[in-house]
Amino acid sequence: MNPLQSRAFLIPFDQIRPEHVEPAIRATLASAEAELQALIDLPSERSYTNTVRALDDLLERLSRVVKIAHHLTAVISSPELRAAYNAVLPEFSAFFARLPLNAGLWQALQRYAATAEAQQLTGVHRRHLTKTLREFRRAGADLPAAQKARVEELRVALAKLQTKFSENVLDATNAFALLITNEADLAGLPESVRAQARASAEGKGLSGWRFTLQQPSFMPFMQYAEARELRRQLYTAYVNRASAGEYDNRPLLTEILDLRRELAALLDYRDYADYALEESMVQSGSAALAFVRDLTERTVPYFRQEIAELTALAESLGLKPMEPWDLLYVIEKLRKAKYDLDEEELRPYFPLPQVLAGLFEITRRLFGVKVTERPITQVWHPEVKFYDIVDEAGAHLGSFYADWFPRESKRAGAWMNALITGGPSSAGFAPHLGLMVGNFAPPRREADGREIPALLTHREVETTFHEFGHLLHHCLSRVEVPGRAGTNVPRDWVELPSQIMENWCWERDALDLFARHYQTGEPIPEALFSKLQRARRYAGAYQQMRQLSFGTVDLALHILYDPAVDGDVVSYAQRVMEPFNVRPEFAHNHFLTAFTHVFAGGYAASYYSYKWSEVLDADAFTRFEREGLFNRQTGQAYLTSILSRGDSADPAMLYREFMGRDPELGPLLARTFGAYPEPASS
Repeated sequence: MNPLQSRAFLIPFDQIRPEHVEPAIRATLASAEAELQALIDLPSERSYTNTVRALDDLLERLSRVVKIAHHLTAVISSPELRAAYNAVLPEFSAFFARLPLNAGLWQALQRYAATAEAQQLTGVHRRHLTKTLREFRRAGADLPAAQKARVEELRVALAKLQTKFSENVLDATNAFALLITNEADLAGLPESVRAQARASAEGKGLSGWRFTLQQPSFMPFMQYAEARELRRQLYTAYVNRASAGEYDNRPLLTEILDLRRELAALLDYRDYADYALEESMVQSGSAALAFVRDLTERTVPYFRQEIAELTALAESLGLKPMEPWDLLYVIEKLRKAKYDLDEEELRPYFPLPQVLAGLFEITRRLFGVKVTERPITQVWHPEVKFYDIVDEAGAHLGSFYADWFPRESKRAGAWMNALITGGPSSAGFAPHLGLMVGNFAPPRREADGREIPALLTHREVETTFHEFGHLLHHCLSRVEVPGRAGTNVPRDWVELPSQIMENWCWERDALDLFARHYQTGEPIPEALFSKLQRARRYAGAYQQMRQLSFGTVDLALHILYDPAVDGDVVSYAQRVMEPFNVRPEFAHNHFLTAFTHVFAGGYAASYYSYKWSEVLDADAFTRFEREGLFNRQTGQAYLTSILSRGDSADPAMLYREFMGRDPELGPLLARTFGAYPEPASS
C-alpha cells in the first residue's frame, strides 16, 4: 500500500518518498470524485449523515493526504518532492475550487437544509450546517456558470502562485551565506553564536564561521556583531530575498493581488479584505483597518520617544546616521545600558528539554493533562520527537510531533499544524494528531567533547509556548464536528490560545519550574530576573509599530492599492511602511517579496489578527493574574469556555463566557507601555 494513503494514527513518515505523492493524491482524488457523485445521486431522503457528514468525511480523506504531502515540502524539501507535489497541485486545487460551485452538490445541501431534521438541528451541528451553506454562497455557489468557471480558474492559479512564492523564499534564503575567515570580524559576538557559525561552516566542509539568513544565525549577528560593513551585507541580503534573479517574487506579488482583486469582485465584495474577513471577529476590512490605525495612533508618541533614545545612542557610538543594519545592534546596546540585560545571559537557563518539561508541567497544573514523550521511528527526520497527551484518567486526548532545528530543506519560522482531528467514536472520542515546528540553534559538541544542549533565548521560549498553545487548542478540542473543532476558527480568534501561553514565560513562579542553568542547575538569579522584568517593555513601541506596519501594509494592499494609480507594488508597500520606521528610508527594501504570511501562508488581509489577539490575550490573562497562575479552576474555566470549544459558537460569546464581559484594550497598552494614560476624550 502507498504509505501516503495509510489511515493509521501514526503516519508512516519514514516510508513516504517523493514517488508516492502523485499516485496517492490522484487515487484519493478519484475516490473523492466518486464519493461526491454518489452523494449527489443519492436516491434516499436527505439526512445529516448521508449529506453533510458524508461531504465532511470525503473532504477529510483527501485533505489528510494533501496536508501530509504539503507538510513534507516544508520540512524536507527536495527538487523531487517539490516536482511531485507541484504536478498534482493544480488537480487537487481544482477539486477544492470546484466543490462549492458544483450545482448538484449545492442542490443536495439546500434540499437537506429544507428537511424537518435540519430544522431541528441544535448546537454545533446547526452552526456547522449554517456556516457550510454560507461558505458555499461566499465561494460562488449562486453564480452563473461562466462566472463559476472563472472562480475555479482563479483559485487554482492562486494556489500555484502561492506555492511558488513560498518555494522562492526558501531557495533565496538558502542561496546566501556570509563566510568569515578573519576572527577579528567576530568582535562582539557571543561564544555560543561563534560556535554555531563554526559548526555551520564545518558542515559545509569550510574553514571559518558561516552565517546564514536563517533566524538563529541572522538575528544574533545583527544584534551583536561590531563589524558594521558585515552587518550591512547580511541585512541587505535578508531584506532583498526573492527580489531578483532566479527566485524573483516581484511578478508573483502583482499576479496574486490581481487575482485576489478579481475574485473578490466576481463574488460581489468591495475588496478582497471584505471577502476574507466577513466571517472574522472584525467582519470587514474597514473595521480591521480602523483597529490598526487606532492602535498605531496610540503607539506613535511612545515610538517617537524610543527613536530619540536610539538615535542619541547611535550617534554616541559613531553611527551617524543610524542605518537599518545598525538598528538591532543599537537596540541591544541600549538594552544593555538601561537594564544591564544581555539576552545571551539568559540563554544558559533555557535548555530546550527543560523548557519543554516546564511547559508540560504548567499545562498539567492548569488543565489536568499529562504530556509524555514516546519513542517512535515513523518520523520524517531523526531529530523529530513524538509526544502523547492524556487526561488524569489516562484517556488519550492527542499526540504531536516536534521538529525544532533548522535545515536547508526546511522553511524558516515556527508553526503548528493539525494532521488529524478527532471526534466521537465507538470508543468515546478519537484522539487528535498535530505537529509543532521551530528553528532553534541545535545542540552541539565542543572541541573538548562536551555536549551543549540546545539553548534558547527568552524570545524562543515564548515561541515554544506560543506554538504549544496552538497545539493545545487542537488536541484539547471536544467539538463533535471536526470541521468546527480545534484551530478551525476565524484568524483573529485562532491566535488567542497561542499568545496567552506566552504570559507564563514572564512569571517568576512559572520560570522556576524550568529555568535552570544547564551546567549548575541554579535558577535564574533574582538580579537577572529583575532585569528581565524591567526590560520587558523595552522597545515595546518599536516592536508594536513593526507588527502594525505589517498589518497596515497587508490591509492597504487588499483594500486601498490600485495598480493603475499607485504603480509598482513593492514601491507602494515601501511608501505605506515609511511612517512606521525610524526614518522613512528604512522602509526602502524588498521585505514584501518574502512576506510569506500574506502571500503564501493564509494570512491575506489578516495579519492584523496578531495584534487583535494580543488585545484578547492580555485582557484574558488578567483573570489568571487575579485568581492564580496555576489555579486549576481558572484553567478549567478557560479550557471549558475557549480551549475545547473550537468554532462551536461565536468567538465573542465564548470570550464573554470566560471573562464575563467584552475584551478591553487597556491591559495590552499597560503591558506594552506601562501605566497608559487614556485619551482625554474617552
